[in-house]
Amino acid sequence: MNAKDVIRKSINSTDMIVDGYLEDLTDAELLVRPVPGANHIAWQLGHLINSEHDLVEGIAPGSMPKLPGGFKEKYAKETAASDDPKAFHTKTEYRRLLKEQRAGTFAALEKTPEGELDKPAPEEFRSYCPTVADVFLLQGTHVMMHAGQWAVTRRKLGRKPLF
Repeated sequence: MNAKDVIRKSINSTDMIVDGYLEDLTDAELLVRPVPGANHIAWQLGHLINSEHDLVEGIAPGSMPKLPGGFKEKYAKETAASDDPKAFHTKTEYRRLLKEQRAGTFAALEKTPEGELDKPAPEEFRSYCPTVADVFLLQGTHVMMHAGQWAVTRRKLGRKPLF
């Protein structure tokens, strides 16, 4: 096993958990906040899609699938307080966009020579992702950080723990 295999395994294990957490939630349930002031799952999904797109584009320009027009703005920090269902996408749309971006991430990983994984990440990422490998690894860990919040929302909705 090499570094790319480890990165893929890490991301794939995260994707399995995300799929489990989202599977039985409705579009309306994606808008439930676990506590007042916390971000709901719908906004977090948009944030994660934007983040993956921008981070991987930062280390592999031109590698990521385009996002729908206005998507980035729709999931800016200023929109996190909205509870308007019309302001967000459906679960089906989020899942499609997550898969598209993930495919772009894996394609960029494949094209990155193993020897370049320890190169410095772009300057704007280095405080939290010092190397190219760290940017790829963050695609799993960032999602997992948010999925931990989803576990609380699921409990609030009466769902039993999955993992």
